[in-house]
Amino acid sequence: MIKKTAIKLKQRIALFLSILLVTILILVGRIGWIQFIDGKRMTAKIEMQLRESKVLHSPRGTIYDRYGRELAVSSMTKSLYANPSEIKEADQVAGVLANLLEMKPEDIKKKLAVGGQFIWIKRMIEPAVAQRVQAVIKEYEIKGMGFLEESKRYYPNDSLAAQVLGFVGTDDNGLDGMEMALDKTIKAKLFEQMIDTDSHSIPIFKSIFTFAPTKQGKNVYLTLDSGIQFIVEQSLDKAMTSTGAQGATVIVMNPNTGEILAMANRPTYNPNQFYKYGDNEWKNRAVAYNYEPGSTFKSIVAAAALQEGKVYPEERFIDKGYVEVSGRRIKNWSGDSYGNISFIDIIKESINTGFVQIGMRLGAYKLTEYAQAFGFGKATGIELPGEENGLLFEPKDMRDSDTATMSIGQSIAVTPLQLVTAVGAIANKGVLLKPHIIKEIRNMDGSLDREIGAQSVRQAISPETAQILTGMMEKVVSEGGGKKAEVKGYHFAGKTGTAEKLKDGGSGYAAGRYVASFVGFGPIEDPQVVILVVLDDPKGVYYGGQIAAPVAGDILTQIMRHLNICPQIVNESLVPTPHQQPVILGIKPQVQAPPGKVVVPNVLGMSIRQAGESLNKLGLAMVPTGTGAATRQNIAENTIVEPGTEITVHFEAR
Repeated sequence: MIKKTAIKLKQRIALFLSILLVTILILVGRIGWIQFIDGKRMTAKIEMQLRESKVLHSPRGTIYDRYGRELAVSSMTKSLYANPSEIKEADQVAGVLANLLEMKPEDIKKKLAVGGQFIWIKRMIEPAVAQRVQAVIKEYEIKGMGFLEESKRYYPNDSLAAQVLGFVGTDDNGLDGMEMALDKTIKAKLFEQMIDTDSHSIPIFKSIFTFAPTKQGKNVYLTLDSGIQFIVEQSLDKAMTSTGAQGATVIVMNPNTGEILAMANRPTYNPNQFYKYGDNEWKNRAVAYNYEPGSTFKSIVAAAALQEGKVYPEERFIDKGYVEVSGRRIKNWSGDSYGNISFIDIIKESINTGFVQIGMRLGAYKLTEYAQAFGFGKATGIELPGEENGLLFEPKDMRDSDTATMSIGQSIAVTPLQLVTAVGAIANKGVLLKPHIIKEIRNMDGSLDREIGAQSVRQAISPETAQILTGMMEKVVSEGGGKKAEVKGYHFAGKTGTAEKLKDGGSGYAAGRYVASFVGFGPIEDPQVVILVVLDDPKGVYYGGQIAAPVAGDILTQIMRHLNICPQIVNESLVPTPHQQPVILGIKPQVQAPPGKVVVPNVLGMSIRQAGESLNKLGLAMVPTGTGAATRQNIAENTIVEPGTEITVHFEAR
């Protein structure tokens, strides 16, 4: 009996051990399977449950003006996130944060009601606001909320050159202007941030603050001169107020290089708060606005006629005050008849009847050929989005009346950029250049990635024709309809324009609505700037010579001082007193100073800052009196003096 019991016990123990061994083998096999065969899949599954991936953005490259002044910069800022599954009192959370975040409580509650483990409450919060929000989260012991760092775009000059720069959306995508055109160049690589969480999806320790941004994108230097841009925008604001215009554009370009020195539009906006504005403010009218150029286009017609030998400067025309072409009567803008008049005076007084006769001599094909040679009818290719092509006739479809109206700048459409570029060709000895607004692109280490220089398109007219036409256009500013654009001390050439506006539907002209403009360049001895002013739909006086020319004159006067371009004409107020040596303006000192001495420079016409810098560079001290522009200096230029000598300079407002 005892023996049978012992046998059964051994059998049970053996069975138990067998079962235990099999179980252990199964567990070992399972562990081995998980560890060595199915390990990668299980690891990935765990990471999916305990880690979250968030795509963040490193800083974009900086946009500078031509002298390295910042126009668009990026900085790291905080964005508020939440884990809705961890927040129990959504009403309370929304209530305490709404005012700080400038959000409605219901909007915060809607976000939290979505659920999940991660949502953005508000992105790119200002540092001071983020600090206050963080304090509130700590004070109310709100769990499931925190901050992530993201790159935010800032425009330190607010609305300066807004339409040129454009803006960046919350996802770091350039949405307009240079920000959009160069998005791939200045945008840094995306950074994928892994956030470690526990089984309840709560972030572990400081994993959300471990974001180390990668290197930012490339830096861009524009051709813009922010000093000239500021001058232009100030003058444009005054013009908008004084004329009541609905819109306006000013472009300043270097005719020798095609570089855009300033480009401004009204209405405008602040790209730091772009979302508060709309398409009308965002629109860069300089490249995306088609309009009839009116009499400013006559400079192109004159260039074509002179080049083709269809007219010569002293040729006489008979003006009856009107001309009829194919049953259409075209009158002079003034309604006057000038009788027997020279071609020079036709340009100076912008006489429609004379230009119709000249246009008919050229004919549809030649007129269109030269318009195209000057860049009309096709986008210039500048590095800005949204550029329009303008509109020209097909020569084969043109009637005589079309040729006549095109000769006075009607029935065609141009963009402001096309027109300023075309007139820039006249200033540049007949050579049409491609306009550009990017000067260079540099890598993060400062090395040069790409440089953009002057790009010649074609020789539109000969240098001789350009020189003749320049002299005739100078008469427009010194004696004719563009006299209000005159810059004292300098010779400038130009052309005014007044054009009727088309109706919104495009058929016929809108009564009482006009586009006033002025285009010009100079100093004509060595042109450094070409300018276009376009005032859209002004109220009251609407002639280009009356309202656009003065704006150009004001801007050009300031630009001459800004660029330190010496006057070419002696001003009577600058005649030296008997004890002074005569001053020949525009001539640089030729005297060589012996060792240890310096030659006094000519600072006449300069601002206080410019004169001070000019003298300080030579080790001379300036004693200023008055304000405005320099009109007298007590020691004449080319005088040899000791370093440290005081130069008294008198300044007067002009």
